[in-house]
Amino acid sequence: MQILKAHSLTIHFVKVDTDYHLTNYKPDFILIAAKNFPEAKNLFYFDPDIVLTESWKYYQEWVNMGIALCEDINSPLAKNHPQRLSWRTYFAAYNITLTYKDSIYVNGGFVGLRREQIDFLELWKSIQEAMAPAIGGLSKSSIGKSGTPRPVAKDAIEAFYKTDQDALNATTEAYSKDCSTIGKEAMGFGQGYKLMAHAQGRYKPWSKAYIRTTLSAHPPSFAEKEYWKHVSAPIALIPPFKLKIIKLKIGLCNFIGRFYRRVS
Repeated sequence: MQILKAHSLTIHFVKVDTDYHLTNYKPDFILIAAKNFPEAKNLFYFDPDIVLTESWKYYQEWVNMGIALCEDINSPLAKNHPQRLSWRTYFAAYNITLTYKDSIYVNGGFVGLRREQIDFLELWKSIQEAMAPAIGGLSKSSIGKSGTPRPVAKDAIEAFYKTDQDALNATTEAYSKDCSTIGKEAMGFGQGYKLMAHAQGRYKPWSKAYIRTTLSAHPPSFAEKEYWKHVSAPIALIPPFKLKIIKLKIGLCNFIGRFYRRVS
C-alpha cells in the first residue's frame, strides 16, 4: 500500500490482485477497505468518472438515513419487468429471496453506508458470486476497454447485462433494511439539484475529442466540464499547459454548443 499526503487528505493506493473485472469487484474492495481502516465510521464508493458537486458533510449525513444510492439514467424498472422477474427466479435457486420495494433502478457507480450496515456489502458480494455462473464468471462484464461493450454469457444478457449494477439492484430487494435513494438528478442525469457529476457513455472526459464531438452536435456535458475543474488538486492529473489547452477547447466548444446541438 502506498500513501500520499495531499492537502488535508491522506490517500492510500491499494494494489488489487484479482481476476475479476473491476466493476464486479466493488463490494469486495469496499470490504477490504473496511477491514484495513477500522476507524472509518462511514464507507463510500465512487466510480472514477464521478466528480462530487456537493459538500462532504452532505454525504456524511446522508448515510445516517439508510444505504445511500442514486437512480440510474435507465430507471425505472416496473415490479413485473422481465429483468426483475428473471432476478427473482434465478436467485430463488440460491435460497435468496427478492422482495419488490419500488420501481427505481439504481446506478452502480456510487454507494454509501455506515460501518454497521456492512452486511449490505456482504449480501451484495454473495449475490454477485451467485450471479457468476450465469455470466461466465466475474471476470466478464458488459464494460470492456474504454467503455466499449464486452459480451457476458449470451443467456444472461437480459437478466445481468450490467452485471454488478444488476446485482446491486437485486441486493436492494434482498436487503431487509432501508435504502435512501435520490433520483436521476443526483448524478446529473435529470433536472434538479445535483450531488455529483457522473460521466456516462463510451468516451470519458479524459479521452474525448471535444471539437470533433461538438461538430457532431454533442457539446461538452455537465459532467465533462465538472471533471476538468477538479484535475489540479488534490492530485495534479495533467501538466498545467495541457490543462490550459483543454480548457480553451472546452470554452470554444461551449460557445459552438450555444448554437449547434442536438435537441432531444
